[in-house]
Amino acid sequence: MRGWMDKIKSVLVYDADKEFYARVFPESLSRTDLLRLRTMTYADLPAVMDIERANYPFPWDEDIFVDCFKVGYGCWVCEENGKILGYCIMTMGVGEAHILNISVAPDEQGQGVGRRIMEILVEIAKGEAETMFLEVRPSNPGAIALYQKLGFNEIGVRKGYYPAEKGREDAIMFALELI
Repeated sequence: MRGWMDKIKSVLVYDADKEFYARVFPESLSRTDLLRLRTMTYADLPAVMDIERANYPFPWDEDIFVDCFKVGYGCWVCEENGKILGYCIMTMGVGEAHILNISVAPDEQGQGVGRRIMEILVEIAKGEAETMFLEVRPSNPGAIALYQKLGFNEIGVRKGYYPAEKGREDAIMFALELI
């Protein structure tokens, strides 16, 4: 069984064949086939923060992303032709993968970017984790529908998990069995 880092490398390595086929036979690949997930860097933080602030009324501070780098969480950006379309943060350990944050630029939502990011995260976690977890706001029906289409099941509710305009909002907990 390949190690976690080998899995990440196999998913993140630039695929010159895809690029070639996209140019020569553009109809042979979809846009999402050409999306690239790569490790997030400090230089990406301004674009990541723009997306974070655009999507959330209570966004993470930049310091939280820096802390994620420092503790070694999986931090990635999804890009197309050098433009960051979305990002994700995942931690793995003790047979579990936990998606802490995933977000897609508002003008890219509903176009398969979030689905592609999730598919890659599932591939990274397979073989290394038995279950993948995430939380989502009940007020985010698009994300809920995506997670359900990908096979995630609702397993519970975390009361008062998210800050909200009027107090706190619950989180729906989802899990996906990977084995």
